[in-house]
Amino acid sequence: MALLPVADALARILDGVKPLAPETVALDRAAGRVLAHPVIARRDQPPFPASAMDGYAVRHADVQQVPARLRITGISAAGRAYRKGLKPGDAIRILTGAPVPSGADTVVIQENTSREGDWLTVFHAPPQGKNIRRAALDFARGDTVLDTGERLRPRDLGLAAAANAAAVKVRRRPHVILFATGDELVLPGQRARPDQIYSSNSHALAAMAESLGARVSNLGIVPDTLAATKAAVRRAMAGDILLTTGGASVGDHDYVQEAFKACGIRIGFWKIAMRPGKPFMYGRKGKLHVMGLPGNPVSALVTARLFLKPLIDALQGLPPQGEPPLAELEVAMPGNDERQDYVRAIMTVARDGRLRVKPFEVQDSSMQRTLQLANCLIIRTPGAPVAPVGTPVPVLMLDF
Repeated sequence: MALLPVADALARILDGVKPLAPETVALDRAAGRVLAHPVIARRDQPPFPASAMDGYAVRHADVQQVPARLRITGISAAGRAYRKGLKPGDAIRILTGAPVPSGADTVVIQENTSREGDWLTVFHAPPQGKNIRRAALDFARGDTVLDTGERLRPRDLGLAAAANAAAVKVRRRPHVILFATGDELVLPGQRARPDQIYSSNSHALAAMAESLGARVSNLGIVPDTLAATKAAVRRAMAGDILLTTGGASVGDHDYVQEAFKACGIRIGFWKIAMRPGKPFMYGRKGKLHVMGLPGNPVSALVTARLFLKPLIDALQGLPPQGEPPLAELEVAMPGNDERQDYVRAIMTVARDGRLRVKPFEVQDSSMQRTLQLANCLIIRTPGAPVAPVGTPVPVLMLDF
């Protein structure tokens, strides 16, 4: 049976996927969430002409000839506006952010003045309107300040707060339920037998899913029996995405595919023309998406980056990612076979601004250290010819 190309696998996963329903959350709980509706400003910002400096609010006509002597008749501070209008020949002490009183059209910075009691001498007059922020300089009431599909960053939350949005409508977080299979696995911190290894995939995958905006439930390690695997699958079917790692091959103790089928999950495809990550499995049951990831740590994380991330993004209404950038090889690479390779590498920026990339020599899919050191994956398409030094190659940046 021919292996499924990576692009075809991703297209099948995303086929018919629609963003999850919106929900309203308080602004202080919206960090990292994706907007389902735009944020509309409920007032102007600033809501009044405001001083941009500490100084004195004056009529420009009164300071055209300097030095000019004016009488100080009040003060305007942030939150404590001067309510009376400014008369000819008068000045108002004003602080940064304070409303500019009616009648004033210029703010003279205090460094260009001298004060004696209630009298002010202006030595240098700025142009008319200087040092005043006009009303609605930042945004006006009714403006769209944040649009649908934006993931909310701290600066976005600040903007929403300034627009008087106490709550926002965001996409519901996809619920990912995952478990690892394998009698050879033991949790970190526990005593491992000589024939066991410490479970790492579920920790990394849970962290990746959470960083992408998902809510994660980790069911832990499931023993290598069909009954235990079926029981874990049934529990995990309560989420939006069921994620397993390990047990997706055809060994004597690999029960994931059989458990999927026994629980009514339709297997869409199994085995991808890629390296690492060939034994990747995908299926659906209703709105539930099911992914069986390989047990090898690098294979699990690479397939999650290629398939889990786009799915979580689509469920949150985020747009697909653009084309990967190109970088020039620092070493030659051999021709490729029928599988698409994702080669761990380090990309740097040369002094002339060109991107350079160098793959690690050893690419075994069990080696997590090189994945941790890498900052990108070189993409080698099926049948790619020998690539000499300097050949531009596409690179997938690692963000997990």
